[in-house]
Amino acid sequence: MPVEITWWGHATCTVTDSDVRVLTDPLFARRLAHLRRRRGAPPPPEAARADVVLVSHLHADHLHVPSLARLAPGTRLLVPQGAPRAVPGLRRLAHLRITEVAPGDETSVGDLVVRAVPARHDGRRLPVGPHRSPALGYVVEGEARTYFAGDTGLFDSMSAEVGPVDVALLPVGGWGPYLGAEHLDAGRAARALAALAPRSAVPVHYGTYWPIGMDAVRPHEFHAPGDEFVRLAAECAPQVAVHKLGHGEGVRLEVAR
Repeated sequence: MPVEITWWGHATCTVTDSDVRVLTDPLFARRLAHLRRRRGAPPPPEAARADVVLVSHLHADHLHVPSLARLAPGTRLLVPQGAPRAVPGLRRLAHLRITEVAPGDETSVGDLVVRAVPARHDGRRLPVGPHRSPALGYVVEGEARTYFAGDTGLFDSMSAEVGPVDVALLPVGGWGPYLGAEHLDAGRAARALAALAPRSAVPVHYGTYWPIGMDAVRPHEFHAPGDEFVRLAAECAPQVAVHKLGHGEGVRLEVAR
């Protein structure tokens, strides 16, 4: 059975494996604070349909309470340990089954096992939060092993912590013209790809949101990361098939173990 990946924009993806729908970091808004969605229509209602939803960290473009509120009653939601304490809005989502997880925790959902893995990223609710929660990635294992990196920088133990995977969903940009070390740009993502050595990869977290009033400022930083990742991945990890998707587009990947 193939695994299906649909990219809705930013870090929001649907991964369908073993008839289980997994939704990552849902963000369905046209506007978030100073950010505006500049490419792709907001995801359709079907994007909110999921058996389990993975939240990588507490930044508002990854843990977006109004988007989570659109999930169907009974949906399983995995969040970093301490998230309900740090984000009071989560506690009002009584229709969801919320589970707090830390690196190494495993959660069974149907025929899938979801394992939380470390990320190198500031996991606090910003701009300043007194409560710390770990930033996470996730490995979804069913017919395939799919790594959702969330938001992370490169770190030496990445391949060991993540383990062997078939598909990698890697951030390659951001929502502004500057990225700190706790992010993957196209070059760092290509180096991560070489270390992880999956069969397939999908670039995410770029080309969706951009600060209001910055439309004409460094526009290549908004448009270019996907193509740059494809180019650099071909140099660093030529054995990996990279699928650059448009907003709302999907790909079916046959996985042979």
